[in-house]
This record gives sequence, C-alpha cells and structure tokens, in this order.
Amino acid sequence: MDQLFAPWRIEWVERDGGEFEGCPFCLLPDADGTDREHNLLARGEQAYVLLNNYPYNPGHAMVIPSKHTGEYRDLGEPTLLAKERLVQRTIEAMDTAVGPDGYNVGYNLGGDAAGGSIDDHIHAHVVPRWTGDTNFMPTVGETSVIVEAVTETYDRLHGAFATQDGVTAAGDGRAVVVDDA
Repeated sequence: MDQLFAPWRIEWVERDGGEFEGCPFCLLPDADGTDREHNLLARGEQAYVLLNNYPYNPGHAMVIPSKHTGEYRDLGEPTLLAKERLVQRTIEAMDTAVGPDGYNVGYNLGGDAAGGSIDDHIHAHVVPRWTGDTNFMPTVGETSVIVEAVTETYDRLHGAFATQDGVTAAGDGRAVVVDDA
C-alpha cells in the first residue's frame, strides 16, 4: 500500500462525527467559531461558498443555497439566480487565486446513485482543473494527491473573493459578504 503524509487531515479523521445534529449545510453558516474554521469563504442572502473537506483538487468548493432541499426543482428563481451568480464569483476567485486551466461544475442529484454524501441539500461543486492533474496516481495508483492544505487554499480564495466588486470583506475570520442583487 502506498502512503502519503497529510497531517492536517487528522482533525477530520478524529472528529466526533456527531458534530452536527441535522443538515450540516443548514447549520454551518451559523455554527460556533469563525467562518474560516468552517471553510466558509463567501455568503449572500440566498447562498454561500464552502471549501470541500474532501477536495478533488486544491480549491474544490461548493456553492450551497440557504434553502434546505434535496430537490433541484424546489429552488425558486431568486435562489437559482443568486446561487448561479455565486458560482460565477467562485470561478472568478479561483481564476485569481489558483489560476486553473479549466473547471468541472456540477451537482450530485438523486442520492446514493449520484455519488453525493449529502443528498438532502442541493449544492454545486466547483472543481478547478489543470492540464495533467489526472495522472498515474489517481488513475493507476488509486491514490489522490492534494498538493496544498485546505487552510492555505482558503486564505488564497478568501483574498480573491475580497477583491471583487459588490462584496464586503469583514475580516476576523469572517466570510466575504456578497450582494445577491
């Protein structure tokens, strides 16, 4: 078996598991601690951006509507528009912070069959991609290599969000506040 050293992951491995009683996507925006501690990058009235705890690549983020639903068709037009505008802002922040060659943007709809681990709260995955990021390790070696700690990626993306028009950077470990309009 191949081994890779990723010491920052121990906090996630050793967590209680009962961290949230209920939907984590509903509870995270108001959870105790700082937004930075929870990897919450940006927030608006209708949706927010969260770095993925299990990233496919550095910068892998999720854009999550505030409304709790597992059914995409339940999202009204104001929520859909605000969420998709936040996807655009996320791509812009990633262009600035990590400069990928492309993106995968998508949803896991339909529960276990779609491969999502949280299937009762819609969320869009925004995954930055680089030419050659799929190589021997994941395809033959069955090993994923994340080249940057999530906390470092958070700082870079948070800084990129903070430079965008129509946002307020609150500081002190707080997410950037985005105008949904």
